[in-house]
Amino acid sequence: MARADSLLLPDSPKPTFKISQRALRKPITVIAYGDMRFTNPAQTIATDPKVRMELVRRVAKERPDVLLLSGDIPFHGGDKADYAEYKKETRIWRKEHLRVFPALGNHEFYMCAPADCLENWWDTFPKLKGRRWYSVKVGTKIYAIALDSDDSLEPGSRQIKWLTSQLDSLPHGIEFVLIIMHHPPVSDPNPPSVKDRTPRPNEVALANYLRGVAPSRRVKFVVIAAHIHNYERFHENGITYLVSGGGGAMPYPVIRTPEDLYKNPNFPNYNYVKFVLHGKTLRGTMYRLSSKGQWQAKDNFAVKYR
Repeated sequence: MARADSLLLPDSPKPTFKISQRALRKPITVIAYGDMRFTNPAQTIATDPKVRMELVRRVAKERPDVLLLSGDIPFHGGDKADYAEYKKETRIWRKEHLRVFPALGNHEFYMCAPADCLENWWDTFPKLKGRRWYSVKVGTKIYAIALDSDDSLEPGSRQIKWLTSQLDSLPHGIEFVLIIMHHPPVSDPNPPSVKDRTPRPNEVALANYLRGVAPSRRVKFVVIAAHIHNYERFHENGITYLVSGGGGAMPYPVIRTPEDLYKNPNFPNYNYVKFVLHGKTLRGTMYRLSSKGQWQAKDNFAVKYR
């Protein structure tokens, strides 16, 4: 795992960023997805530039209050040109003044030493300078936490200690905690043709941690990961786990288990997930890009505050 601890700012139990309730729309909307692999549009095998751009346009049209990106934003984190392409292709997001909050993925650490990779990341997202993980208070009811699955999530790790301090200090009134990260803590197995194997021990450790703390918290947890270029949904130990990795990268098939609540056999699944807060219910919808270039709502679920 990539490490560059000397570049990190001191951890704090307070939210890193705050968005006031009056600055948000009614109802509050959050969109999440990952695995775009922005790079030279001439590269059409590892990533599909047409799909990337269609997703960018669709998200801009949705105008969410918060956009959470679950990593693998550049194809090669060591190539400044890939980050430049990200800025070019997402120009419309800045025009629409979208609030973008990304998490680090493994491709952010491709073709560079960890310290150099992080400098490229922070040059692109300067508000995150010195941070590999952080939090966002979204109004009065939603709290978003970005984790770095390229660093340790094992018991006693600096990141888990920070996460514990965040959960112990949640502002009064928070009802939903959205955790974004790249590698999934819960997922379907990959077929033999896909060499990557998930979940890894690092993320299983996080799932075990959440299983231990969730019963004592008055919040509902939703964990949104990527890495697998598909869509999956699970509900374990009172926690909703999502994989939304349909951002344009080469699609990955999965072997859907009975625990996966998404049963549609369609493939590929280029997608994003939209959350809308209605009272004490956070409603989620997965929108899938059809082979005809149409956006269709293919999965619906609700997370209810107890």
